[in-house]
Amino acid sequence: MVREKVIISTRTLQWQCVESKRDNKRLYYGRFILAPLLKGQADTIGIAMRRALLGELEGTCITRAKFEKIPHEFSTIPGIQESVHEILMNLKQIVLKSNLYGNHNASICVKGPRNVTSADIILPAFVEIIDNTQPIATLTESIDLYIELQLQRNRSYGLQLPNNAEDGSYPIDAVFMPIRNTNYSIHSYGNGNEKYEILFLEIWTNGSLTPKEALFQASRNLIDLFMPFLHPEEEESFYLEKDQPKATLPLFMFYEKLKKPKKEKEITMKYHFIDQAEFPPKIYNCLKKSNIQTLWDLLNKSQEDLLKIEHFQLEDVRHILGSLEMENFFARN
Repeated sequence: MVREKVIISTRTLQWQCVESKRDNKRLYYGRFILAPLLKGQADTIGIAMRRALLGELEGTCITRAKFEKIPHEFSTIPGIQESVHEILMNLKQIVLKSNLYGNHNASICVKGPRNVTSADIILPAFVEIIDNTQPIATLTESIDLYIELQLQRNRSYGLQLPNNAEDGSYPIDAVFMPIRNTNYSIHSYGNGNEKYEILFLEIWTNGSLTPKEALFQASRNLIDLFMPFLHPEEEESFYLEKDQPKATLPLFMFYEKLKKPKKEKEITMKYHFIDQAEFPPKIYNCLKKSNIQTLWDLLNKSQEDLLKIEHFQLEDVRHILGSLEMENFFARN
């Protein structure tokens, strides 16, 4: 456990981590303060941060498991101590960490007798198991156990309807959010008319990220949500027609905004791979999944093309535009 002495400035708004500890691999705790705040500001920030921490952060979970020749979820498998339902519940407890988006596959392939744990899962690259000791099944005989798993990254909850799949594939309810719990409290101080508030924010995570990382990501997500309001000149970039709930974007190719490229520049862009650009993992993975390999491939896509990519959002398009403008690719109006 780490605790720090609290020093509050009466002039500059600042935050500080005053306590942090790790109870086990799947439980981290952090306590933070933000001060000085004017009366009412602590509630405004506390409510927003709590909702962002619980609802906006993403996590990776096992969402489906497929067994061979299993008639229903409550079946028992000869040579395995647990029922299929108990194995599914054990898989639900596994905490994963990744930057992957969309659905990905994993598997378990072992031979008994032995105890099967989360360490036996064969994972794709960039996926990490937080606790390798999580039990999955107990093989009491010399049998083979093979389970196909589906991994998904998302936010909030993923509630699945039960089914008795003929192919032995069963959905698993997923709790994607990495936050176990969070709350806030307010302390007032000051004399006379000078009243200030201190916001205390407590965060418990499942170990896939630290409380500090959770605080940063939640703050970043809130900033992204409010960012459109800082650009009133972009109001005409979309409009809503009657009975049309979705936004319509101007159709232009990124290439049309380019400075007139020389032939040498064209060739350079055709061999400038997107993994050389400093894009966030989400944008990079989405582009790679859509077979956009080079900067030239990207520049010949329209905003509408990119928004058709699964999990791609308007703020991701803006991020790409901003990055390319910083690299001085676009012509100035």
